[in-house]
Amino acid sequence: MGDLAGKRVAILVEDEFEDVELTGPRDALRTAGVDVVLIGPTAGGTYRGKHGTAVTVDLGAGRARIQDLDAIVIPGGYAPDRMRMRHAMVDLTRDAMEAGKPVAAICHGPQLLISANALKGRTLTCWPSIAIDVKNAGGLYVDRPVVEDENLITSRKQDDVPAFSDAIIRALTR
Repeated sequence: MGDLAGKRVAILVEDEFEDVELTGPRDALRTAGVDVVLIGPTAGGTYRGKHGTAVTVDLGAGRARIQDLDAIVIPGGYAPDRMRMRHAMVDLTRDAMEAGKPVAAICHGPQLLISANALKGRTLTCWPSIAIDVKNAGGLYVDRPVVEDENLITSRKQDDVPAFSDAIIRALTR
C-alpha cells in the first residue's frame, strides 16, 4: 500500500481495550512505515486489554496536539467508555474531526465520538449494542464491515480488523 514513513498516527488507550482492535491496526500501520504513538491518560502508564495484552502509553492525552498527528485510531472494548470520561481524549478526538484528519473507530469506539459531539449527519457502523446511541447522537447507523464517510472510518468488530486497518492506510495515502 505504499510507504507511509513520516506519517504519525495516535492509537488511544485505556484499560479494557479489545486487544486485537489495538494490536491489529498498530501492527498494520507499523508495517506500512507509520510512526504509531500510543496516547492515554498518563505517559508511561501501562494499560491492559480485556484479554491480557499490556501496552505502555507514549504520550499523555493532555500533551497531545492534533497538529502533530496525521490520524487517530480508537479501539473498542470497554476502553472507549473510560476514554469518554477523559476530557483531553474527548477534546483530541473532537479536534481531529474538526481538522478533517482521519479518525478510525471500531466496535465501541464511536462512544468517544458521541461524547465529542462529532456524529451528527455522519454514516457509520459500530458494535450493535451502541447503534441506538449513534442514532441518538445524529449518526446514520449501517451494518457493514467498514464504513468510510469523509474522514470518519468505522468498523463493527474484531473480524473487521483487517479491512479496518486497510481503510486507515488508504486514508493516510490521500
